[in-house]
Amino acid sequence: MTPPLPRRPRWRSLALLALCLAPLLWPLEHLAERYYRSELAGQNRQTLDLYVANLLGTLHRYEVLPQILGDLPALRTALDAPDVSTNLVNANLLLKDVAAQAGVEVMYLMDTTGKTLAASNWDKQDSFVGRNFSFRPYFSEAMAGRLGRFFGLGTTSAKRGYFFAAAVRDGNTIIGVLVVKVDLDHTESLWGNTPEQLLVTDHNGVVILTSRPQWRFRATRPLTAEERQAIIAIQPYPTRDPQPLTLSSTAWLRQSTAIAETGWNVEILAPRSLITRPVRTVVAVGGATLLVLMLLLGLMMQRRRHYLERIAFEAKARRELEARVIERTSDLEGLNRRLKQEVLEREHAQQELVRAQDDLVQAGKLSALGTMSASISHELNQPLAAIRSYAENAEILLDHERTSDARGNLKLISELTGRMASIIAHLRAFARRDRHAPESVALQPALDDALALLAKRRRSMEVELIRDLPEATLWVQAGETRLRQVLGNLLANALDALTEKGPPRKLWLSAETTEQGVNLYIRDNGPGFCMEALGRASEPFYTTKTRTQGLGLGLAICDTLMRAFGGELLFANHKEGGALLTLKLRAGSPGVSLQPSEDRSV
Repeated sequence: MTPPLPRRPRWRSLALLALCLAPLLWPLEHLAERYYRSELAGQNRQTLDLYVANLLGTLHRYEVLPQILGDLPALRTALDAPDVSTNLVNANLLLKDVAAQAGVEVMYLMDTTGKTLAASNWDKQDSFVGRNFSFRPYFSEAMAGRLGRFFGLGTTSAKRGYFFAAAVRDGNTIIGVLVVKVDLDHTESLWGNTPEQLLVTDHNGVVILTSRPQWRFRATRPLTAEERQAIIAIQPYPTRDPQPLTLSSTAWLRQSTAIAETGWNVEILAPRSLITRPVRTVVAVGGATLLVLMLLLGLMMQRRRHYLERIAFEAKARRELEARVIERTSDLEGLNRRLKQEVLEREHAQQELVRAQDDLVQAGKLSALGTMSASISHELNQPLAAIRSYAENAEILLDHERTSDARGNLKLISELTGRMASIIAHLRAFARRDRHAPESVALQPALDDALALLAKRRRSMEVELIRDLPEATLWVQAGETRLRQVLGNLLANALDALTEKGPPRKLWLSAETTEQGVNLYIRDNGPGFCMEALGRASEPFYTTKTRTQGLGLGLAICDTLMRAFGGELLFANHKEGGALLTLKLRAGSPGVSLQPSEDRSV
C-alpha cells in the first residue's frame, strides 16, 4: 500500500502570494478611471453639442422676425401717426396675432425715444404699452442700424427672455424699433432629471440658464466695477449684485463650449461620483477575482493531493473489480439469452398490434364515408326542394309568357346550385378536418337568406313569423355559408315540429347583445323537446322523426359548426310551450370583413 503523503502548510504560502499580488489593483484602478472618464467626456460632449445646437436653432428661428415685420404698413402707420387711436389699435391687434402665430412671448413697437406705442400684450395687466425701454442695449443697437440682441429679466413681466430688436425705417430714416422677446424657459426643461447639470453664463459670467434653479443669476467669477455699473444700468438680472457661485473642482467634471453670437458660455457639469462608483466596482471585481484565483489555486493543490490518494485506492479497487467482473460475466451471458427470446416475442406482438390498428383505421374510414354521405344527403334536401319549387314556378311562368319572372326564378336556381356546391365543399372540408378562420358576418342578412329558402313552405303551413330583431346590424364571428347552413337547419326543424300542431302556428325570432357576444333565440309553439331529446339532440343519427323524414344529422352538424365558430347551441323548452333554441355567437367587428370569404377559400 502507498504510504500517506506528508501534509504541508500550503494556505500560508497562498496568503503571502495574495499580499504580493494586491498592488496590481492600483494600476487597475488607474486604467478604469481613465476609461470611464473618457467615456463620460465623450457622452457629455455629444449632449453639450446637441443642447447648443437646439439653443441656437431656437434663436435663429426668431432673429429675422423684427427685420421682416418692420415693413408692415400697420406698424409704419402707427409710428407716423401715434396720436390716432385707430392706428395704435390696429398695430396692437397685428402684433398679438403675429406673436401667437410665431410662438414668441411678446412683440412690441417703440418710437425713437424708446417709448412703447403698441404691444402684443396690450390687453394684459403687465402690458408694455406706454413704458420706456431706451435704457436697454438692444434699443441703442437698433437705433444705430444694427440687429439688437439682449438676454435679461423683463422689468415689467419679471420673466426671462432673449430680445431681438431691429429698426423700422422710412427710406433711410429710422422712425422706430420693433422688438421680439423669446421665452427660453423651455430649453431648461429639455435637460430633464439627470445627474449631469447644465450651466449657461453670459459675458459677465452670471448664470442665466441652468437645470438647478438655486444657481440661477449667480456669478461664477468676481465682477469688475465696470461690469457692476453696467448691470445697474441695463438691469438684466433680478438683482443688482449677483451672489457668487462656488463649485468645488473635486466634486464636478466640467466641459464647456462658447457661443460667439451671444457671448455665452455653455457648461455641462458631471458629478465625480459617476466615475468613482464604476471605478470602485471595477476594483472590487478585480479584488474578488484575485481572491477567487487564490481559492482556485488552493483547491487545485488540495485536489492534487486527493488525486494521488485516489489513484492508490483505485488500483486496489481495480483488482477486486476484475475478479467480480469475471464472476458476473457468466451471469450476464445467461441473462442475454433470455432477453433475446423476450425481444423476439415483443416483435411478434408489435406486428399483431400494427395489423389490428390497420383494421381499425379501415373501419373508421368506412364509418366516416357513411357519415359524410348521410350528411351530404341531409344538407342538400332543403336546396333541392327549393330548386324543385322554383323550377315548377318557372315552367308555369313560361306557359304564361312571364319571361322576366321566369328569369328571376332561374337566377335563384343558379344561386341555390352554387350554395349546394358550397355546402358539399364545406362537408368535404369537414371530413378532411379543414379549419376556416372565423370572419365578421352580418346576422340579419344571413337570417333573411335562410328564411327565403323556407318562405314557400312557411306560407303553405300558415306559420306566423314574429321578429324582434334590432334595427342596427349585428356582427358575429362565423362563416357566412356555415352560418346560413346552421340557421336553415334550425328553421327547417322548427317548421317540422309545427307540422305536428294545428293552427295557429307561430315562429318567434329575437336577438340581444350581451357582454360575451350576441344571442339569437328561435322559438316555436310546437310540442317541444321530450326529456330524452333534450339530452341527445346533438348526437348524430338521433331523431324523433320517421326514417323517411330525417336522418338525425341536422342538429349534430349545427352543434359542430357552432363550436367551430367559438359559439354554443343550447336546447330547451319555453315556459309557455314549444321549443327554444339559443345560439350564442361571439361578437364580430362592424363593417366588411378583411379576411377572405370562406365561400371563396373552400
